[in-house]
Parts: sequence; structure tokens; C-alpha cells
Amino acid sequence: MPSKGILDIFLDGMRRGWQLCIGSLLPNVMMAFVFIEILKGTGILTIIGRVFGPAMGLFGLPGESVTVLLTAWISGLGGAGAAASLYAEGLLNGAQLTIIAPGIFLMGAQIQYMGRVLGVAGVNRRHYPALFLISIVNAILAMLTMRYVIL
Repeated sequence: MPSKGILDIFLDGMRRGWQLCIGSLLPNVMMAFVFIEILKGTGILTIIGRVFGPAMGLFGLPGESVTVLLTAWISGLGGAGAAASLYAEGLLNGAQLTIIAPGIFLMGAQIQYMGRVLGVAGVNRRHYPALFLISIVNAILAMLTMRYVIL
């Protein structure tokens, strides 16, 4: 079997990257944009902002930003998309994006990884709550740290 040349390897990598982008990344980000637009269009985003305002205020964030964390919990890229959507709407600024970014990455995609990683690895389901809680606590601590680092 002849070995592949550098150009063939590069093109294979490009094809795989394109498939990953179109098949996985883009749908997650688009889902987040649509989710935020639905919440905004129905007025639910405003209600969420009022309800979660005090809790998210601890991080220096508006209440609406809880949607970023909820979306990130389902899909990390979805959380990034939700954050971008709120930024485009003027509900988040650059400093607030910096505060919420660790939350997106530290607790992101737990729902997806529950099946893809924990299930495949054979982790006992009774350990899932503790594993989720650790990630959420880490996210909270990181966002609090970021809030005081950027002030």
C-alpha cells in the first residue's frame, strides 16, 4: 500500500474538518441563535432577565445571560452561539463575555457528554450528579474570579 503524500493528508484533513463544521458545529451554533430569537420574540427573554437578574448580578452579568449557561449545558458551541447572539443584541458587552466564557467551557456540553463519554466509559449513573455539580461549581468559581480580575 503506497503511503499518502503531504497534499493528500492535508486534503483529507480539510474534508474531515469541513464535515465536522457542517455536521456538528454549525447546527449547534444555529440552534443557539434560533433559541435566543424565539425567547426574545415571545418575551420570555425579558422575563428570564428579571427572574435571574439578582443571581447573575453576582457575576456582573444581566439576568438574560443565564440562557447562555443553560444552552452551554446542552452544547458548548451552542453556549458560545447564545453569547454571540446576546452580544449582537447589546445585552452583553466584551467584559461580560470574558466573565461568562469560563462558565461556557467548564460546564459546557454536559448533556452531550453524559452519553458520549460517561456512558461509553461505563461510569455508574449514580455518579453523574456529583460529576455535573463539580463542573458547575468550577464554572461559578471561575466566573466570580473573572469578574474580580477584570474590574
